[in-house]
Amino acid sequence: MLNKKFYEMMKNRHRDTVLTAILAAAMLCSGLTAAVPVKAAEYTYVSAGAGTVMDTESSIEALELASNITSEEIPSEEISDEVVVDNGSEADTNTHAIETDEDLESKLNAGAGAEKDIREKAEALAEYDQDQDGKIAGYVNIGVAHVDNHLNIREEADEESDLVGKMTKDAGCEVLEVSGDWARIKSGKVEGWCKTEFLYMGEEAKKRAKEAMKLVAKVQTTTLYVRDEPTTESAVLTMIPIDEEYEIEEQDGDWLKIAVDDDEGWISADYVTISEQLDKAMNLTELKYGQGVSDVRVNLVNYAKQFIGNPYVWGGTSLTKGADCSGYVQAIYRKYGISLPRTSAAQSTVGKKISASEAQPGDLFFYAKSGGRISHVGIYIGNGQIVNAHSRKTGIRINSAYYRTPAIVRRVLD
Repeated sequence: MLNKKFYEMMKNRHRDTVLTAILAAAMLCSGLTAAVPVKAAEYTYVSAGAGTVMDTESSIEALELASNITSEEIPSEEISDEVVVDNGSEADTNTHAIETDEDLESKLNAGAGAEKDIREKAEALAEYDQDQDGKIAGYVNIGVAHVDNHLNIREEADEESDLVGKMTKDAGCEVLEVSGDWARIKSGKVEGWCKTEFLYMGEEAKKRAKEAMKLVAKVQTTTLYVRDEPTTESAVLTMIPIDEEYEIEEQDGDWLKIAVDDDEGWISADYVTISEQLDKAMNLTELKYGQGVSDVRVNLVNYAKQFIGNPYVWGGTSLTKGADCSGYVQAIYRKYGISLPRTSAAQSTVGKKISASEAQPGDLFFYAKSGGRISHVGIYIGNGQIVNAHSRKTGIRINSAYYRTPAIVRRVLD
């Protein structure tokens, strides 16, 4: 019998009674007598109607709608760990298919009946996928950053050309072409040129990639709770939105530990897909003058992005030696003659409150823990992104402005 949990995590199969019936039938046909367990509902279901798309900001509305769900739809004693949106579309024809590839089955079922941890499952799928399409970590012609800190990606094959991105140590990319001592690459949403001397390529890149890949959880539900402990009885620390990706730090049964900002918490493995990935490049395209944004905002944002990759230090205010989220924001604004309080909570009271849709580069996005206490701040840089001193592990970096639901957006600059 193929491992059911593997397909829930790795293939993102729908958890429904049809799949359960198919698995049960497969077991009966093979002569097995063990029952297939049917897990009780652990989510709140919100029907949004055919074709409805809910963005991150709609997740709070979804939670409010969930309060109207009847007890027949979800037992009152259950604690919601996700908000699901039904878009009314038909299920994919492969939703209920059972893999029969003998090679994959033998890899997954070595030591029949034994539970494998998430890393083993991810490695098995990665190896299988490589056999099928020749890709490693999603790349056909893989390159891996061969640097101690950061590899600059430029618009043209010229050291004087504008920076369009940076790759951290061991980040991955697709090598599109090589011209002299420059390579044109694509990593994440960034495409440009880098020096080949700082890039592993060919067999060396494949070897390095296998050593450097990380386990990553990608959220597959509109809103997923991050809890203090690996149980639904534990306090909710925060909520994370669909399609956001987090490195897995630890596994405890069906729970995964992740880092959100400088905090750690647990998420249910039932509502994410697991894969092995390499880091991707960060987009550093400079904000240009004369694009409907004041010069001071352009200058502030471009200045703030100069420190990407520098360390996060709790309590720090140094842009080079290390700063925490509010220390970083305070130091950036000080450069432009604006004095801000020291903590993110205090900073969230300064300036004019605006909606996220009104945000311009240089405005401040604040994030709260469960209960509404402000715990993090970042500088909006446009295109739905913030630059922030994110965590001890990642340092100063760029994130989606909606990697968590913003609690407050403030305008301090005129």
